[in-house]
Amino acid sequence: MKRKLLLSAALLSLGLALAWGVPTRNDSRKVQLATTALAASSRDHCGTKQIDEATATQYQSSLNAFNSRRSPGQIRKSGSITIGVYFHVVNKGAGVANGDVPTKWLRDQIDVLNAAYAGADPAAQPTSANTPFRFALVGVDRTTNAAWFNAAVDSPEEREMKTALHVGGANTLNFYVTNAGGNLLGWATFPFWYEGDPLMDGVVVLYSSLPNGDCCPPRTYNQGDTGTHEIGHWLGLYHTFQGGCGDKNDFVADTPSERKPAFGCPVGLDSCPGAGADPIENFMDYSEDSCMYQFTAGQSARMEALSLQYRGL
Repeated sequence: MKRKLLLSAALLSLGLALAWGVPTRNDSRKVQLATTALAASSRDHCGTKQIDEATATQYQSSLNAFNSRRSPGQIRKSGSITIGVYFHVVNKGAGVANGDVPTKWLRDQIDVLNAAYAGADPAAQPTSANTPFRFALVGVDRTTNAAWFNAAVDSPEEREMKTALHVGGANTLNFYVTNAGGNLLGWATFPFWYEGDPLMDGVVVLYSSLPNGDCCPPRTYNQGDTGTHEIGHWLGLYHTFQGGCGDKNDFVADTPSERKPAFGCPVGLDSCPGAGADPIENFMDYSEDSCMYQFTAGQSARMEALSLQYRGL
């Protein structure tokens, strides 16, 4: 948490320096941390499928029609929706090294989610949305199964695991804690997929990305924001870099376009002409946990509507 606060100060200081033309101190540890940009590797990626623009446009048309039938008074307020979370801890043996994470990590993950979705991340800014969503731990089960622990996205092992463990309906968050296929941080299903394949619904998150974990040197993905990111997908958000510099990209007006995902914490990156600086601080980018701290108001509105349209939340 302290590192996030330091990075937030670095981002603000660097932003002011860029705006006012003030030279920055290259020897500052804060700025060095904030401007780190390492090459991409497997363990800094999300495995959630990217939806092609034509299909995404169809979903958007449906959402627009849904919203057109709602009055302003029907928009749910900040903190008004509580999502029940079932953790399925799938391991290959006893001990944290085998994925059998302690219950404290799960409770800490809930705390991270509640802060992130309340716009109260330790590094939050006035632009950080206080969304309608809050999270409550409802249940935990533990399963020792090496094949499920290493199950890859869309694999027979993933389907077998979820068929056996899935609980509840569209409004219940099934949170699978696994080795995420051995090469990813996690993945998720979108709300509009639920009706066609309900047992596959949920998020899969790398066990060592939970708060107190050790994922994934040389990067830092161990503050719980992989869970924050995947649940953003589960509630209907795309990656901020979807569609690159195109007009539609992630279908959210207040997230500037970016040509490709951000890695590390590359402050000042501006990859699309006229769009504004890349949203490296957004939970739906690929920045390190210490760099990301917010959803936008537009993302909050999108999640609010899609969660009602497809999940009945």
